[in-house]
Amino acid sequence: MTEEEFADFYSGSVRRLTGQLYVMTGDFHEAQDVVQEAFVRAWGARRRLECELGPEAWVRTVAWRLAVSRWRRFARGQRAWSRRGDSGVSDGPGPGMVDLERALRSMPSRQRQCAALFYVCDLSVEKIAAETRLSTGTVKTHLSRARVKLAGCLDHYAQTGESRDV
Repeated sequence: MTEEEFADFYSGSVRRLTGQLYVMTGDFHEAQDVVQEAFVRAWGARRRLECELGPEAWVRTVAWRLAVSRWRRFARGQRAWSRRGDSGVSDGPGPGMVDLERALRSMPSRQRQCAALFYVCDLSVEKIAAETRLSTGTVKTHLSRARVKLAGCLDHYAQTGESRDV
């Protein structure tokens, strides 16, 4: 991929990929960071980006893996901080959180990733399986469970009126 082709690829896909990663991670700033980092890595590997899944799938996969790595580092840091002995209490999320975001965050990360790739990125089950290196049956299972989880959460919030407070 030439420099001009890469520039066109970047300008044509950065917003879409950021939106997709936002749905997958639930954090817009995190999505921006990991997509930018993935593009930096793609620049270094631009000669190899012409794989069977395509450059956009390559960048999306790298961004997802970066987000997961950050979550793991954050969790390790939280555990280390909690061992410190401080019982610092922080305020919970504000009332502006929407039901859908709350429902997505309650899902396991693989379910959320598969649901985002299917519903937001409009990828087929086969493409999701190839991109995530899961079997098509596993992807279908994650999608089925994600639909059930979303429906249950959204129905619960609608019936109980818990829509905006956590």
